[in-house]
Amino acid sequence: MPRKIHRLTALAIKNAGRGMHADGNGLYLQVSETGGKSWILRYMLEGRAREMGLGSLTLVSLKEARDKAQALRKQAHEHRIDPVDARRASRVRAVTLPFRDCANAYIEAHKAGWRNAKHADQWGNTLETYAYPVFGDLPVNQIDTALVMRVLEPLWRKKTETASRLRGRIESVLSWATVRGYREGENPARWRGHLDKLLPKRSKVQAVRHHPALPYADMPDFMVALKEQAGVASLALQFAILTAARTQEVLGMHWDEIDLAQAVWTVPAGRMKAGREHRVPLSPAAVRALKAAKELCSDDRVEVVFEGRPKQPLSTAALTAVLKRMNRRDVTPHGFRSTFRDWAAEQTAFPREIAEAALAHILTNKAEAAYQRGDLLERRRKLMTAWGRYATTPRKKGGSVTALNAARRKA
Repeated sequence: MPRKIHRLTALAIKNAGRGMHADGNGLYLQVSETGGKSWILRYMLEGRAREMGLGSLTLVSLKEARDKAQALRKQAHEHRIDPVDARRASRVRAVTLPFRDCANAYIEAHKAGWRNAKHADQWGNTLETYAYPVFGDLPVNQIDTALVMRVLEPLWRKKTETASRLRGRIESVLSWATVRGYREGENPARWRGHLDKLLPKRSKVQAVRHHPALPYADMPDFMVALKEQAGVASLALQFAILTAARTQEVLGMHWDEIDLAQAVWTVPAGRMKAGREHRVPLSPAAVRALKAAKELCSDDRVEVVFEGRPKQPLSTAALTAVLKRMNRRDVTPHGFRSTFRDWAAEQTAFPREIAEAALAHILTNKAEAAYQRGDLLERRRKLMTAWGRYATTPRKKGGSVTALNAARRKA
């Protein structure tokens, strides 16, 4: 028996109470608890029940609702196009933005949470150099896997690290655009289960390059030569070595972060890689470097510790320049952290977690991290004092390292 259609009349619609009232062929008049009336189309597509609103009765008449329902059913039945998905896609197309505009909006929204302005510049510069020439001015909803691959493939083998960061940045911008309603569907820049099927793993195309590090046995002689280099850059490098701190943490240091009476340097969370405050115990050798730097300040009102241009901090290049003057192109400022770590592991009895805490490393073992709530400051002070004594005690002629033996005994 055929289903009845066109069941509703003007009078039936006027008198309809709360609930769903069928007109036939999946068209319903929906009456809300407050008396509002609207049209609903229910249909099946590939075994799934779907529902779509067609508008309010005040805007869409009974005849218009029937015509709309007929057209949408035909679209779903003959062309296998889901009306709900088609309408959503049309809305996205209507309000989409160019990728460049989405990227600028993403950077603006997130830069306040980044550690420094340089990070925002790096974001923009990377996209400007590699992504924008390919799809910077394209609507963000038109960017697909093929376009992403056009950007990444030429870089993946030659500049793998750059390409990997670029991929992550493109993915972030596209995800932002999806949440904002400017595009829909899967992210074509996602790695897992997608681009990892098209590009080789980073480890397969580029070996991990560690920062060149000085053997710890050579540290006493190196420090003797470093102290012969005049200027604030030499003192900054000495301080970085003696604290095992990251270069940017040292160069961004302000005098108000230092408590000389307690011999503690407190690095704010905003300048730490892990994003949390870090206290550094200062050995006598590190304190001497600070006092020497204070004498070189242009005036007493200077806030930065290691001043380059008047009242401005040194750049990373200044530390590299010191090494070049020493004819030590075989090491890098960051590599001295590895020197310290090797020395602590091989020449002292300090526990591993003490050395890791000195480097401001986050414990990867979640259970261990949950129980270790303190920062081990006083235990780290003993370690850093031993390191400062070892690094700054010249070796005796003949190659024996008296400070090394002393560090072993005191550990």
